[in-house]
Amino acid sequence: MATFSLLDLERIVAERAAAPPSESHTAKLLAGGPAKPAKKLGEEAVEAAIAAVMGDRAGLVAEAADVLYHLLVTLRACGVSVDEVMAELARRTAQSGLAEKASRGSG
Repeated sequence: MATFSLLDLERIVAERAAAPPSESHTAKLLAGGPAKPAKKLGEEAVEAAIAAVMGDRAGLVAEAADVLYHLLVTLRACGVSVDEVMAELARRTAQSGLAEKASRGSG
């Protein structure tokens, strides 16, 4: 099975963003500004959480795919790359999770 990465998905989102909104769901989401894909991201995240709580493995897989797609569309709408997010994750994982969380303050 070929490896498919978030960078592959980011590239596909960029390609589809260039299409007319009448021909591309991605372009249609982006035409609504950051709020439209961010709203969909929130909806899909809730659906993924519900699938997890219900023990619906197939549902969780499907909803997680939706979350990742809508996250990448939201990132694009805000001008943030996957590389920037991965760099932040790399920075955070350079220390223990508890130490990293403490460095961010209360939350």
